[in-house]
Amino acid sequence: MLQEIAIEKEIKKLYPYQQRDINRILDSITKHSPGYRLLYQLPTGGGKTVVFSEITRQFIERYNTKVIVLTHRSELSKQTSNTLKKAGVPNKIIDSDLKRLAAKNQYACYVAMVETLKNRIKENKISTSDIGLVIIDEAHHNSFRKLLENFKNAFVIGVTATPFSSDISLPMYKNYDELLVSDNIISLIDQGFLAKPKTITKKVELNSLQTGIHGDYTVSSSNALYSSPAMLELLKETYEANSKGKKTLIFNNGIDTSKKVKDFFEESGYSVKHLDNKNSSVERKEILQWFKKTKGAILTSVSILTTGFDEPSVQTVILNRATTSLTLYHQMIGRGSRKLPNKKTFSIIDLGNNTERFGEWENPIDWKYVFEKPEEFAQQLNYGSNGESSQTHAISLDLRNKFPNTLELSFDIEAKFKEVLENDEKPKTVIQQSIRQHAFMCIENAETISEALNLAENLDSEIDWRVKEYVKFIEKSTKSYRDWLTEDYKSRLNILIQKTFSKVKTVAIA
Repeated sequence: MLQEIAIEKEIKKLYPYQQRDINRILDSITKHSPGYRLLYQLPTGGGKTVVFSEITRQFIERYNTKVIVLTHRSELSKQTSNTLKKAGVPNKIIDSDLKRLAAKNQYACYVAMVETLKNRIKENKISTSDIGLVIIDEAHHNSFRKLLENFKNAFVIGVTATPFSSDISLPMYKNYDELLVSDNIISLIDQGFLAKPKTITKKVELNSLQTGIHGDYTVSSSNALYSSPAMLELLKETYEANSKGKKTLIFNNGIDTSKKVKDFFEESGYSVKHLDNKNSSVERKEILQWFKKTKGAILTSVSILTTGFDEPSVQTVILNRATTSLTLYHQMIGRGSRKLPNKKTFSIIDLGNNTERFGEWENPIDWKYVFEKPEEFAQQLNYGSNGESSQTHAISLDLRNKFPNTLELSFDIEAKFKEVLENDEKPKTVIQQSIRQHAFMCIENAETISEALNLAENLDSEIDWRVKEYVKFIEKSTKSYRDWLTEDYKSRLNILIQKTFSKVKTVAIA
């Protein structure tokens, strides 16, 4: 016989939507045969671990067969194990310390990291024949896909806030037979289960960011942008204007950026710490305890707090990064959505044009459509994903690094051209404005006139691009005119730098 469900369990009242979803999921299991795969969507903060813990308890009672819960991080395994125990479900964690699990083991439930379980099955040290239910936490991850072949006679429940595969080439509808959608975010807010967000956005020029092989922005290009003095200053100014003194989480894409954020805020007298996956478990615990107990604390981090972290006292979430991942967008913001008796709202500060890309966090999403037609949905997300004008172009990392004190390096020729025409100004005004912007860029990133003139020499490719765009909108489009205009532009840029350097620096100091 399996170990019986504990009688003395921690009583945790289920919310109405949680109880309804539990009933719906168990009804689906009753109606289908083993091997059926159900995907369950519940917003971040909705209590998905509580839901599947209760499903586990009732499934074991009904069918007297074993359940295994799969996670992708060791921290999640421990937290899941604790939640299951509180629900009255004794369980065993399958980790690196567990070398063999006998087929007649008396535990009714196991919690395992996917990689560890793969290895134990491959080594024939764990039997999966007596597993009746597999629950997959954070089911949008693709690491679980091949492992499911070992549970062909078990029911499978995938759980996620965003039923949108992390790899578009492996859509979730190929691994699941049905999607069950819970209440959406705005509904949970209206019912009083989640805190109401206030979103503050600052438009950021992102055309120096590069995408990696997995489709999201690279750490190196993100570090180059978000570690720059201009972006650090924008971050601090926006924080001080909107959330000064409030407990704040800052999400970054690179460790270098996060550490610079920590130093920058520390120099201004704020209580701030940095956390990333290189911190030991002891350090992580100490930092999170400090964050929990410290009023107005600022915690700047990289990746590690997007899942498995629950601190309801968070008042502000700052996205100090851009991402192309809808899942990550929801996970980051969800860290601030927990509600307390004295906390009914929280703030979202977006410094990566993410809100423009995905819509406001609380806006309803048709998850059925996303599940059934992920390719179409992905195309919609990719449309203008940088949030940049079609007339701007990529800025190299090298150029971005040469102008760290400048927020905006690009210049929308088409938009400026339309603007001067509407104001009955001459077309050459566009070139004059462009030269002024380039001159100011060179001056604010240099200590001397000589340094500013040297910086101007790095703008040749940018100048060529701007001139080519400009001549598209005027009658004179010959190569000779374009060549002349390019040389004239560079000459006038150097003259303007020399004429205005001292004046601009004096104003900046004042």
